[in-house]
Amino acid sequence: MHWRTTVTYEINTLIPGRTFVEAPRWHENRVWFSELHTCSVMSAREDGSDLRVEAIVPAQPSGLAWLPDGRLLVASMQDRTLLRREADGSMVVHADLSGHVNGFCNEVIVDRYGRAYVGDFGFDLDNRAPMAPGSLHRIDPDGRITEVATDLWFPNGCVLTEDNVFLVNETFGNRISAFDLTDDGRLINHRVWAEFGPLPSTTEFAEAQAEFLVCPDGMCVDAEGALWIADLGSEKLLRLREGGEVIDEIVPGMMPFSSVIGGEDGHTMFICAAPDFDQEERRITTEARILTTRVSVGMATGTMEPAA
Repeated sequence: MHWRTTVTYEINTLIPGRTFVEAPRWHENRVWFSELHTCSVMSAREDGSDLRVEAIVPAQPSGLAWLPDGRLLVASMQDRTLLRREADGSMVVHADLSGHVNGFCNEVIVDRYGRAYVGDFGFDLDNRAPMAPGSLHRIDPDGRITEVATDLWFPNGCVLTEDNVFLVNETFGNRISAFDLTDDGRLINHRVWAEFGPLPSTTEFAEAQAEFLVCPDGMCVDAEGALWIADLGSEKLLRLREGGEVIDEIVPGMMPFSSVIGGEDGHTMFICAAPDFDQEERRITTEARILTTRVSVGMATGTMEPAA
């Protein structure tokens, strides 16, 4: 792919000294994020002050979302559960997905009816097991768990648009998939929103890496309907139109894993970044950080908060 950007983005460090950060959210005038190796969900003001620990998730937190009544949901990766923070701050199991998924739980997004949608890796990435497609499961308010999408190559960042299009990055599939979300919570009309290359031709992770042309991790959508994706391959944030045309890029100087647009005026991008994806190195160092930059096209209104 070839593109050109005429914008120079100034990158600033908002919160330094973290282990590995993911899943940024702008919620109630604060930036929220998960820090995997301290097992913490944290939040801070727009200027980085008043840094708080919002929840402790011993099996590593990932995606964050909120129920319509304001209660926080956290994807607990290693034990494959979805946790809920109650009004008194206690953490309880919202759904146990361990009997439904084949890899760590990853992302979560909630629709207007309080139904949560959770993605899973599909295979044991940490131990480099043979690659296999992951899935999306819906958790209804009554606790019922239903598989709603399959054959997704490492489903990752998600967003639900105001016209009920569910978008999901496939990090190891060279693509972004789209579904229509029905009133009764089904994901239908699976189609490719953007394609960067073919699906992997091998299930051996080490061999497949050479086939990953774009590795979309987290995503967010802006007011023009364009997606910002964190591309692990180029270590850039890419702004895309439907079909995959790259219309802008941000070079943060570190590997970006996800971003969200928010801030008081809706034009601040918060970026989760680290030197690399080496989790053993990230576990013992504090080189990850939350970065910020300013974008001309602000946050979308009417969308559900993204899962990155």
